[in-house]
Amino acid sequence: MNILSYGLLGLLTREESSGYDLMLKIQPHWQAKHSQIYPLLSKMENDELLASRWVQQSDKPDKKMYAVTEKGIEKLLEWMITPVTAPVTRDEFNLRILCVGIAEDGSMRRILNERKSWFMERIRYFEDLKSRIPLDNLRVGNRDFGSYILVQKGLMHAQTGLEWCHWVTQLLDGQAAIQDPSPSVSEIQ
Repeated sequence: MNILSYGLLGLLTREESSGYDLMLKIQPHWQAKHSQIYPLLSKMENDELLASRWVQQSDKPDKKMYAVTEKGIEKLLEWMITPVTAPVTRDEFNLRILCVGIAEDGSMRRILNERKSWFMERIRYFEDLKSRIPLDNLRVGNRDFGSYILVQKGLMHAQTGLEWCHWVTQLLDGQAAIQDPSPSVSEIQ
């Protein structure tokens, strides 16, 4: 099983879902396409980690709904106690920023503005997701708690990225001095 398989199992512990619904639900946390998800669902069903049923629809094609089995929950719990791997960063933007020393100022500003726009869109996206999470009864153990803290993480990451873009823009405009704007680890603790 790969990490995406475990993510799909985790989503199915919340509610029965179609493959399409799972693709939409996992997108904020893991980039996955139909071509990745459907074969995994089929394999997990063959391995008896999932059960499925067909739902007839009058105005659309019938859809297959998946639910996690006890065996699937056991597999998920085994995975939950294994060590988490270090995060992987692959961002073309970062590689371009490494090259700014040879770029014209206009190129730097253009890619910064593109990234600012992307961060603002991500902020809107996560704020929209957050607005759909009922906060009334939110606590550890509640099925929405994990979603809430992950949406908040995404929101904070996008806000920090936008702040960074503004800081770099100030450096380019000569409105900020070159200095470390972030607190040290000892200051955070």
